[in-house]
Amino acid sequence: MTAEPRTSPSTPAAHVWNVDDLPALEFDPLLRELLDNEPVARIRLPFDGDREAWLVTRYQDVRLVTSDPRFSREALVDRTVTGMAGHRIASPAGLNFADPPYHTRLRKIITKAFTGQHMKRLRPLAQQRTGELLDAMEQQGPPADLMRHLHGPLPLAVVCDLLGVPLEDRERLASSPDLILSTGAGAATSNAAKEEVRSYIVGLLEERRGSDTDDLASVLAEAWDAGDINEAEAVSLATAVLVSGAHAVRNNSANMVYMLLTHPEQLAALRSSPESLPQAVDELLRHIPHRNGVGLPRVATEDVRVGEVLIRAGEAVYASYLTANRDPAVFSEPDTLDFDRGGTAHLSFGHGPHHCMGAMLARMESEVMLAALLPRFPRLRLAGPPEETEWQSKGFIRGPQTLMVTW
Repeated sequence: MTAEPRTSPSTPAAHVWNVDDLPALEFDPLLRELLDNEPVARIRLPFDGDREAWLVTRYQDVRLVTSDPRFSREALVDRTVTGMAGHRIASPAGLNFADPPYHTRLRKIITKAFTGQHMKRLRPLAQQRTGELLDAMEQQGPPADLMRHLHGPLPLAVVCDLLGVPLEDRERLASSPDLILSTGAGAATSNAAKEEVRSYIVGLLEERRGSDTDDLASVLAEAWDAGDINEAEAVSLATAVLVSGAHAVRNNSANMVYMLLTHPEQLAALRSSPESLPQAVDELLRHIPHRNGVGLPRVATEDVRVGEVLIRAGEAVYASYLTANRDPAVFSEPDTLDFDRGGTAHLSFGHGPHHCMGAMLARMESEVMLAALLPRFPRLRLAGPPEETEWQSKGFIRGPQTLMVTW
């Protein structure tokens, strides 16, 4: 059991971080200030604001906290930590609140559905669906909302293909990811959406027991039958893939299009060198501040020195991947969108044991969407001034509510 934190008279004052909505894709000014001036800082988030946590912002410190076994996710299960929401979004039965070796065992099961072979199977399906969606958008004519025509339906279709969700069931699941991953929806709405998804996933896994298909639901059902995982773990794993896969890629891919349409030089460069698309997608992933605030923290299980600060056993620590991606000690001119950038890998998909399993899938989807959209609509542009684009409010993942374009 993790020890309670020991206070010290030298502990710095906490920064109150309300995580307010920011204009478009503006970088959070508090994160920038801390990265520049106080790379290991104390913070208070909107909920349980009488409690405090550490926040690390520099690249090397973020890598340390997210990979060192002395920082535990499992220790969060019985703890209340200052946070962005007043309720738990993720289930404690799954990967998010697990440490190795238990985390390693769960991850090994689910990665069977995230192999290169599966990506090869899903890419043509994604390409076909993208073509169909853009056919419908072109037939309707401009102006059109890319969120409704492309960025919403395509990621949901891909993650449903991965899971093995039948076509007739997909509309039922369409709104749940956004409701679950929003602080503005409130605990009751978020929990109701989670229960709707949980109920559906239980039924899907029951149907897949004994199946010889290779979709993720069948992989999890087989592991459940074999006793490798229990029902709660199987449901949690499937739900995490469905919710994060649909919601995160929806917003990240839309952010990429918005960024390109508001950076004409970079858009022109990509159009003239379409072979550079994979590298451009990686740079967009690094550059765009794709989430609000920070994700789940970890708890120090013993005293650990991070930078010039001694973090005591029992203290909670957040790590910001956004600031790590803008660390000037690692990335030259980090605030510049540079498609020729090479070298150090960004941390947009995390680091360490909790590195996102869907990274390959997310990259593939973004590449497929941009590869289809840009050549098909050579005069694609925003339908109005950039400041008229409507953005989501109080979401964990940032992105447009609507993305109106013309061509």
